[in-house]
Amino acid sequence: MRNWEPLLCSFASSKWLDAHYDPVANLYTFSSCIALSDLHGDGENKLVVGDLGTGVCNMKLKVYRGTGLLSESTLLDLPTGLVSFLMDLHEPRTPAIAVASGPFIYVYKNLRPYFKFTLPSLEVNPLEQDVWSQAKEDMIDPVTLKEMLEGLRDKAEIPLSVRSLRFLMLEPQEMENFVLLHKEQPIRRQTVITCIGMLKKNMADEDAVSCLVIGTENGDVYILDPEAFTILYKMSLPSSPTLMDVTGQFDVEFRITVACRNGNIYILRRDSPKPKYCIELSSHPVGLVRMGKNVVVGCTHETLHGYTQKGKKLWTAYLPAPVTTMALMELPTRGFQAVLVGLANCEVHMYRDKNLISTIKTPDVVTSICFGRYGREDGTLIMTTKGGGLIVKILKRTAVFDDRDSATGPPIAQSIRLNVPKKTKLYVDQTLRERENAVAMHRAFQMDLSRLRLAAARAYVKALESSLTPMSASLTEPLKMNAVVQGLGPSFKLTLNIQNTAACRPVMNLAISFLYDENLYSMRTAFFKIPLLVPGLNYPIDTFVECLSDKGISDIIKVFVLREGKSAPLLTAHINMPVSEGLALN
Repeated sequence: MRNWEPLLCSFASSKWLDAHYDPVANLYTFSSCIALSDLHGDGENKLVVGDLGTGVCNMKLKVYRGTGLLSESTLLDLPTGLVSFLMDLHEPRTPAIAVASGPFIYVYKNLRPYFKFTLPSLEVNPLEQDVWSQAKEDMIDPVTLKEMLEGLRDKAEIPLSVRSLRFLMLEPQEMENFVLLHKEQPIRRQTVITCIGMLKKNMADEDAVSCLVIGTENGDVYILDPEAFTILYKMSLPSSPTLMDVTGQFDVEFRITVACRNGNIYILRRDSPKPKYCIELSSHPVGLVRMGKNVVVGCTHETLHGYTQKGKKLWTAYLPAPVTTMALMELPTRGFQAVLVGLANCEVHMYRDKNLISTIKTPDVVTSICFGRYGREDGTLIMTTKGGGLIVKILKRTAVFDDRDSATGPPIAQSIRLNVPKKTKLYVDQTLRERENAVAMHRAFQMDLSRLRLAAARAYVKALESSLTPMSASLTEPLKMNAVVQGLGPSFKLTLNIQNTAACRPVMNLAISFLYDENLYSMRTAFFKIPLLVPGLNYPIDTFVECLSDKGISDIIKVFVLREGKSAPLLTAHINMPVSEGLALN
C-alpha cells in the first residue's frame, strides 16, 4: 500500500468513490485551462490540461487517459484558457482543442498543431511613431526620447506600445543599445487574450459546430468563425474581462456573461455591441458559473451570490474561507445541477442555490475543478491542487443530494404551514372595535409608553444620585469602579477595583480621596494617586479602615475619583460599612 492511501481514506465521502490521487503529478493549472473531450471519437473522454509549469518555463499541453499521461506538447507562453469544440461537420466527428496564450490561439486537431490565430493589431499613437522616427534618423538622443515618451504616456489617449513601455523601464546606460536594436523595426501595439469560451453556431445539440469567443486585455470580445477563424462579431466592454460564460446560438440568440477587472459583471447580447445589463458587486469576482437561467458569482469577501440574467440579486451565502475556484456540476440523466466551490481551507462545497448540500475534504488547496464524463464514467470529478496534485473522484450511482443536508438556517418545520382555525365571531367583533377606536387606543398606548419612559428615567437619576452604579459619565475618561469590604471589625480592609472602559485610550493623572466621619472611623491613607490605567485591565487599590466606636453603629464612606488639579469628581461612590464586632485598641 502506498504511503498516501491512508490520507486518501481520511477525506473519503460516502457519496464519492476515490478513483485516483497523485500528489506529485506536477499539474499547475486553473479551471479555465482544463477540459474533458473525446479527442479520438472512440466514446472515451480524455483529460486535457494547460499546465502553467513554473510560470516561466515548462508550459505544456497535457492529455491524460485514465490515470496515465497520454501525450504532452510544449507551449510557447502561459495558457490563459482552453476549450474543446467541434469546428466542422467532417467525419469522423473529432473535436479540436483551442489554447489561448498571449495574443494567439493555438488550435490542435488529433493532438497535432492545426492552426494559429493572431489577434488584430491595435492602433498605434501617431505621436509615438513620430518620436521613434526621429530617433531612427538620429535627430534626438535616448535621454530626449525618454522625456518625450514620458510626456506622451501621461497625456495621450492611445496607450503606448510595449516597446516604449519597456524602454521607459531601462537604466540610462541601457537605453542606447535598446534604441539601436529596435529603431529599425516597425512599432506594433498588440493586446493579449484574458479568457476564452465556446458558442454554438446554429444548433443546440451537443455535437454541433461551435464558435470561439475570446476576451482581450483592451476590453474587446470577439466571436470567431469555426472554420475560417475570421472575426464574425465584435463587442466592447468598459474594462478588461477575466471570467466568461457563454450560452445560446450565434445565429439565433446568445448571452455572454463577463466578469471584468473593475469588479462588475456585464451581460452581452446579440442585438447590441455594448453591455445590455450590468451587475455591480461589493468585491471582486473570482468565480463565475451559470446555473440554468441564473448566474452564481464567488467574490473575494468569502461570499457567494446568485443573480438573474437581468442583474437582480436573488440570494447570498457566506463561506468559511476565500474562494479559489468554481465549476458547474451537471448530471443531465438525473436532471441535477449544482455549483462546486473550492475553498482555501482544503474543502470543496457543493451548493444548489444557496443551500449547502455536500462538503468534500481535500488534502491540499484545490486550484481547478472539472466535472463531467471521463473515460466512460459520466459523474467524474477532477481536481488539481496547489502543490501540483491530481485528484479523481467518481460519484456513486446511489448518491442522493438533499437541499437541506448541510444547510444552515431555520429548521424545516418552520416552513410547514400552520393549521390556522377559522375566524370566530369574537375575533370579528374585536377587529371592528379596533377599527372604530383606533385613535383612542393609540393615544392610550402612547400615554403608557411615556409613563414607562418617565419611570425608567427617574430610576436612572436615583441610581446616579445614590451612586448605586459607579460609572463615569465622561466620554473622554470612561471609568468603572466597585468596592469590596473585608473583615468583622474593628479593622476592615477596603479594596477598590478601578477599570478603564475606553476602547484604546489610557487614562492618567487621577487620584482617589475618601470622605468619612472622623469620630467614627480612621484610615491609614485617605488619599491615593492612581497609576496609568490601561484599557480593559482591573487595578485593585487597598487601604485599611479602623472603627473607633463601640456603640455598634456604622456609617457611609464616600469615595471620589478626581483629576489632579480639578475639584469636580469624575466618579463618586458610597460604601456602606458593616457594623463592627469590637472596639479598636489604641
